[in-house]
Amino acid sequence: MTPMVHLLLLPLLFGIAGGKDLEEKKGPFVNTELDVPEGTPVPYPIYQFQVTHPGVNNFRLSGEGNQEIQISKDGWLYLEKPLDWSQDDHYIIMVEALADNEVVEGPVNVIINVLDVNNNAPYFNQSDYKALVRENNVAGVPFTRVFALDHDDPETPNADLHYSLISQIPNKHGTLLFQINPKTGEISTTEEGERMLKAREGIQYSRGEDQSIDTLKKKFTDYCPLQKIPFEDNPFFICVQRAEMRRRNMDALEDPDYTLLVRVQDLGGGSDTALSGNARVHIIVQQNLWINPGPITVKEHLEENYPMIITKVQSNDPDAIYSLFQKERQLKFPFQVTEDGEILLTEPLDREEKDMYILVVFARDKNDREVDPPMEIQVLVEDVNDKKPVCENEESVFELQEDEPVGNLVGQLLANDDDEAGTLNAQLTYTIMSQNPPTTPNAFSIDAASGRIQALRSLRRKDQEVFNLTVRVNDPAFSTYCKVIIKVIDINNEVPLFEKNDYGNHTLVEDTPVGHTVLTITASDADEPGSGSSLIEFHISAGNYDDVFTVETNGDGVGHLVTAKPLDFESSPTYILQIDARNPEPLKKGLKYDSKSTAFVSVSVTDVDEAPEFILDTLHVTVPENTSTGSVLLTVEAKDPEGKEISFKLDGDTQGWLEIDAATGQIKTKEKLDRETLEAFEVTVTAFEKENPEMFSERVLFVRLLDVNDNIPKLTETQAFICVKNLEPVIIKAQDEDSAPFSRPFTFTLAFDKKSPNWDLTSIDDTTAKLTLKKTPTEDKTFTLPINIKDNAGMGVTQPFKVRVCNCTELGYCYMAPEKRDFNYGMGPTIGILAGTLGFCVIIFIIVVKRINKRDKKNQALTGEEERKILN
Repeated sequence: MTPMVHLLLLPLLFGIAGGKDLEEKKGPFVNTELDVPEGTPVPYPIYQFQVTHPGVNNFRLSGEGNQEIQISKDGWLYLEKPLDWSQDDHYIIMVEALADNEVVEGPVNVIINVLDVNNNAPYFNQSDYKALVRENNVAGVPFTRVFALDHDDPETPNADLHYSLISQIPNKHGTLLFQINPKTGEISTTEEGERMLKAREGIQYSRGEDQSIDTLKKKFTDYCPLQKIPFEDNPFFICVQRAEMRRRNMDALEDPDYTLLVRVQDLGGGSDTALSGNARVHIIVQQNLWINPGPITVKEHLEENYPMIITKVQSNDPDAIYSLFQKERQLKFPFQVTEDGEILLTEPLDREEKDMYILVVFARDKNDREVDPPMEIQVLVEDVNDKKPVCENEESVFELQEDEPVGNLVGQLLANDDDEAGTLNAQLTYTIMSQNPPTTPNAFSIDAASGRIQALRSLRRKDQEVFNLTVRVNDPAFSTYCKVIIKVIDINNEVPLFEKNDYGNHTLVEDTPVGHTVLTITASDADEPGSGSSLIEFHISAGNYDDVFTVETNGDGVGHLVTAKPLDFESSPTYILQIDARNPEPLKKGLKYDSKSTAFVSVSVTDVDEAPEFILDTLHVTVPENTSTGSVLLTVEAKDPEGKEISFKLDGDTQGWLEIDAATGQIKTKEKLDRETLEAFEVTVTAFEKENPEMFSERVLFVRLLDVNDNIPKLTETQAFICVKNLEPVIIKAQDEDSAPFSRPFTFTLAFDKKSPNWDLTSIDDTTAKLTLKKTPTEDKTFTLPINIKDNAGMGVTQPFKVRVCNCTELGYCYMAPEKRDFNYGMGPTIGILAGTLGFCVIIFIIVVKRINKRDKKNQALTGEEERKILN
């Protein structure tokens, strides 16, 4: 573009951008990221760079999009061609500021992001769809799906697709029988469609029946007997034949039962500016014979001939093979299914044993593939009145306080019937048949429906203590009798009375043991002995600071005041206790406890010299094993109750790692700690009075050392052998004295500069690895392999591991021929062996020489004797 054109272009750029403040499009000459919508009119100003160098008179542009993006001499970056997001969603360019064609600033990098605009309408991948749906298809379960595409940015609303159903043809009743998922495009039936969809009527064929023209003629004759007109001339038969052929050869495009017009819109379908596309779905409704006949009701204990047919199922496939299973997987399953789909009951049912069965019927083809979805059929067992009522208790015992008002509830008699609840068979009626002793009028009534027993008059225990009732419980067919015992119990109309209200002063030494009995107190109650009204409980209601005392009693009016906690003269030298006697049963209305039900006891505590006391009962400390020598682990605190000066000492430190400051109780390390030597240990800290060391207290200090990674994994074995004829892997094992997380799992690697062609090392578990020789060697040889073992924290070193590759004996050990043995003795042993061999040879030589001389002398003697014999 010529300089003149640049000059003429600037006013045009300003005019285009006039609707927006140009100042917002100006900025420093630095790395910048800009957003530009696609399809803008051109020329389109993007951004003006403002430089600081005074001599800049031009700019240079390089990088992507040099056909679409340009820059003017005054730094305006502009579009010469519209951008298209579908072609490229961003451009990276580089800008340099020039002064007389020399670069004085930059280069700077500019990223231009192309913003997608909604300029692509969504479209379906097909204009016409075909689909099949069966009658009674479950509402909401998809039977087909449509699919649409959009070339806009999928990350923006421009490609957010929304499906909708525009129309349904036919729609005679103004009711939509189909629905579409707005997000997925899946098409399913509505609840109305599940009920109302019907297939075209057709001829029904039984299992294995041929669907030929001859079969059709036979069925027509069975339905319309006495036809004398030949089939070829019978208009009724021809009509039936054509309808059957049409049903068998239905084409959804040519002859659909329903046609749906569906729409897809972008922008989520929620905008007036959304773009859209349309398609048709042609649907044929198929007959559905696979209909659930349940629930089925069967009476229990039914007297019939078994097996008996209780229902029948029919698959849409006439050749289907039926099978029957029980959903609950229980042992008893008295049902079967025939090859024609008849479901049989094989024996009588008992509702009290099981009141419902769920049968699962499968229809499969000869290849064991399902031709219809599994069907669950409920079989309900109908109750018959075969159980009599049963009293929940052999004797029902109730208690009624005397002087209770008329109508007061005594109790409810409980009975049950195992027949089905909510039916007449289990509806019970209660009737009082007798009362002993009898009264006129009767003392009790019972609600016939619920069994609630109420008092008809106020009773006195002195008149009668016990009543026995016989109650009949019956259902429409059976009855039983229950025993009821009603006890009239005494009311609490007397308060407990102490034998005396002041038990005086008692003195206890400070070190009195817990559980010591201070004194015995007694009270009495005039109510009936053995009843809740006469039981007496003792409560310390005042003066018992820190609950040091308690009263033990068994309710017979005798209480024992005992110490429940250690006494402390320094905290409380005197106690004035208020003890109340109370009944567990509430008092009669209007009656209240008075001063005669309260007693007082004074307890004085005398001081004794006590041992020092530790502030804490338990002492625990956990420290890292690398804690430096002289570090303070813990400061033990103790005090003497009498304020005497105390001192500390430490015992039981078998390793000699700790020391204690006798004056302050400060415990420090005096030697290096080592968790691998001892992970946890105990020491005894003693606090004692300086003037009287026999007065002391002890506490056990528990010390646990935390592991630090101060040990590396080490090989448990450093050498092994491999037999040439059987290259079994060598198992390498390592151990680390540290604990988790500084120990296992270990990492095993061969520390070669590059991957070894001969050896392979793989981990087996946390502590072992497998070393494998990949090639068969040509000679016996010992290899030293560098194996690097690291612990879980990555700490470790390279360790040598020797592997002898050799020929092996039958027992699997290395064998070495004698001539190949390499004796490597020292100088001393070698000289000793040579001297011994030489000495042995000399001895043999001397023996041989002596034997030769002896033999020569013997020969000479024999020769002389022979010569004498000859001469004679």
